[in-house]
Amino acid sequence: MNKLNDLAISATDLNDIDSNASQDNHFNSILNARLSRRNWLRGSAVTAATAVMGSMGLSACGGGSDAAAVTPTPEKLLAFTAVPKSLADVVSVPAGYTATALYALGDSLRAATPAYKNDGSDTDFDNRAGDHHDGMEYYGLSAAGAPLASGAERGLLAMNHEATTDEKLSSHFLHVNGGTTSLPRPAAEVDKEVAVHGLSVVEVKKTGSAWATVNNSVFNRRVTPLTDIEIAGPVRGNALVVTKYSPTGTKTRGTINNCGTGKSPWGSYLSGEENWAGYFTRSATDNAARGDKSVASLNRYGRSQGGASRHGWETGGSDDKYARWNLSKIGASNNGSDDYRNELNGMGYIVEMDPYDKTRAISKRTALGRYAHESAAFSVPTVGQQLAVYMGDDSRNEYIYKFVTTAVWAAADANPADRMATGDKYLDSGKLYVAKLAADGTGQWIELAMSNALIQAYSAYKFADLADVLVNARLAADAVGATKMDRPEWCSVNPANGEIYYTLTNNSNRTVNPSGSSQLAPDSANPRAYTDMKGSSAQNGNPNGHIIRFKEGTGAAAATSFTWDVYLFGAESGADASKINLSNLTADQDFSSPDGLAFSPYTGICWIQTDDGAYTDVTNCMMLAAIPGKVGDGAKSTLNYATAAGGNLAVDTFIGKKPTADTLKRFLVGPVGSEITGISETPDGKTMFINIQHPGENTALANIGDPSKYTSQWPANTGYGAGKRPRSATIVITKNDGGRIGS
Repeated sequence: MNKLNDLAISATDLNDIDSNASQDNHFNSILNARLSRRNWLRGSAVTAATAVMGSMGLSACGGGSDAAAVTPTPEKLLAFTAVPKSLADVVSVPAGYTATALYALGDSLRAATPAYKNDGSDTDFDNRAGDHHDGMEYYGLSAAGAPLASGAERGLLAMNHEATTDEKLSSHFLHVNGGTTSLPRPAAEVDKEVAVHGLSVVEVKKTGSAWATVNNSVFNRRVTPLTDIEIAGPVRGNALVVTKYSPTGTKTRGTINNCGTGKSPWGSYLSGEENWAGYFTRSATDNAARGDKSVASLNRYGRSQGGASRHGWETGGSDDKYARWNLSKIGASNNGSDDYRNELNGMGYIVEMDPYDKTRAISKRTALGRYAHESAAFSVPTVGQQLAVYMGDDSRNEYIYKFVTTAVWAAADANPADRMATGDKYLDSGKLYVAKLAADGTGQWIELAMSNALIQAYSAYKFADLADVLVNARLAADAVGATKMDRPEWCSVNPANGEIYYTLTNNSNRTVNPSGSSQLAPDSANPRAYTDMKGSSAQNGNPNGHIIRFKEGTGAAAATSFTWDVYLFGAESGADASKINLSNLTADQDFSSPDGLAFSPYTGICWIQTDDGAYTDVTNCMMLAAIPGKVGDGAKSTLNYATAAGGNLAVDTFIGKKPTADTLKRFLVGPVGSEITGISETPDGKTMFINIQHPGENTALANIGDPSKYTSQWPANTGYGAGKRPRSATIVITKNDGGRIGS
C-alpha cells in the first residue's frame, strides 16, 4: 500500500477515504494422497508442501520417482538474533546476513537506455524500473534461459510499481526542480509520472555469491497505465466497461496503483490494483449530467463529483491519453463510447500476466471482483478440489473476499503449455464470496450473486446482472451485511495447514462512541479502540493494527463457513497489556501497522512487513519472522470500554497463543521514511528479495535542490548509483554461510 496511510490524513491519502456508508483438510490430504502429491510437486515453485515437510524433518518426493525421496538436514528456524529498532537511514539485518540494493527506480532495462542520473533529467521510463516497488514474485530460469520452477541462480523478478513520492500534484523527485505544482500540468511531466506506474519484469542472475540484474535481457519488460490489457471474465463486453478506447468493452488501457501480488499454481503473476480511483477526476456537475445509478457507484468507490485528481494528469493536453483521466459524462452517446464516463469500471481488478512471455496479452480477471485489491493468495492446490483465491479490500471499513473456482485442480496444470489459457480456465468462472464474522469466533462466506435475495432486494443500488455485481462488489457486500474490517491488506495461506492470514493495518475510525456513518465501535474481529501517543500527538482508533486468521470449515477451499481468531495485535511493547498489547509483544517483537505478509513456500516462516506512521518516532518500518500456530491455540478474551453514557461496552474476541522469542522476532529494519514490502525467495530458500518503498517520502518539495535536507538518501548512501535523491529499490538478502534465510 501507499505510505500515505490511515494515520496521517491528507488530500492525497487514498487509503483514508471512507466510502462505505452502509449499515451493516488441506495439508494432511496432500500428504495422504501420494500420487496427487507427486504430480503436484513436479509443478511450479518446488511448492509449499516440499518446504514445510523439509522444515518438519519429513521426507519429500520430487520428480517422478518415490525412490528419490530424501530427508533434509534438520535446521532451527528463527535462530538469528533479533534486529533492534532503529531510526538510521540504512537497511539493518541480523548478524550473519548481507543486504544489498539490486534494482532501483530508473535502472535501465535495455542497453540503449542510459544509466540513471537521478537528478530529475532522466527520460525513457518505458524502459526503466518504475517507482514505489511493491509486491513481487520470483520465477526461475534454467542456465539456458528456459522457464524452470526450481531455478535458484537465474530467474525473473516480476513486481508492481505502485505510485510516486509526491507533493502538491507533482512527483517531485522525478523532475529537475520538483515539477509543476499547479494546473495545467506539462505533458512531459505527466508522461514521465504515468510511465513510472505499472509493472516490470527484470532478469536477475547470480554469479559467484553476487546477484545482479541482466540489462537487455529478452525477458525485461515494462507494463504501464497505457499498455493494452484484455478485460476477461463475466464483465468482458458488458455495457459498464464501454469506453471511447474500447467501444466493445473488451479492453482497457493499462494498470495503476498496483500493490500486493500473487503467484498462481500454474506459474503466472497476479497483481492487485489498489488505490486507483484517486487518479481520476469528475466535473462538479457530473451527477446531473449522468442522472443514473452510476452516481451511487462512483460515490461508493471514492469518486464524488468535483473531486480533484491526485496528479492532474487530465490537464496534460488534448490527446486521448490525457482525456481518459476525466470521468465526466461529456459525450453525446447513450453508452459511453465517445468519452470516459465508464473508465473507472475498468480499474480495480486482479491482473494476470505471464512473466515469461511478453507476447501474451495481460488480462484483468473480473470474476474476482472490483475493489481496492491487495494480494491474491491461493489455497493449497489439491488434485480434484476447487481452488480458492483470498483477497482483501484496503480501505477503512471494507471487506475480506474469496473467489472459488468452478474448475477443480488438475496436476497437469502445474506446468502448462499456456499459462494464460490456464488462467482463463480457473479465474474466469467461479463464485465470489465476502466474509461475515460472528462474535463467537465463527464466520460465513456469503456468495455475491444475483441469486442472493439480499442483493436482489438492495434499495441503494439496483444490480442488473452478475457483471454489475462484480463491478460493484463493494455495494454487493454492503447489501449482504458483510463485516467491516480495519483495512484488509495482504493475505497469505499457511502451507502447513491451509489457514489464511490477513493483515488489518489500522483504522482511525474505530471508537467506543461512534458518531456518523464512517465511525464504528469495536467488534469481536476488530476489538480495539484506544489512544496511541506519538510524541505529543494523539492517534485514536486502532493505530497499530492486527493480523486475523481463518480456518475453513467443511468443504476445504469451497467451504462456506470458517472459524477465526486474532493471530497478533500490533503494539508497542510497553503499552497496556489489558487493552492494547494483547499479544504481550516484547521489545524484540513489537510492531505497528502490519501490511505485507507472506508465508515462505520453502521454510514455512511467516514474514510480516510494516507500513507505519504510528511508531515511526521510535523506529523505521520493519519486517518480522514468525512461526505461527493455528486457529484456536489461544483463548477467548473480553475487553471492557466505558461509554460516553456511563455504561460499559464489553467486546469478546479470540486471541491466538502469545508468541515467544522462538516464534516471533524482528528480522529487518528499513531506511528513513520507507515502507517494507514485496517479498520473494529463490526455490532453495537461500536468497530473499525485498522491496524498500518510498524512502525519504517526507522530504519537502522546497528542499528538492538541497540533498542535505532530504530525510533519506538511501540507497545512494550505500554507494548505489548516481545522485543523492532517495529511490525505491529491491534489495537482495543472503546468509553469509550460504544457508537458508530465516534459519
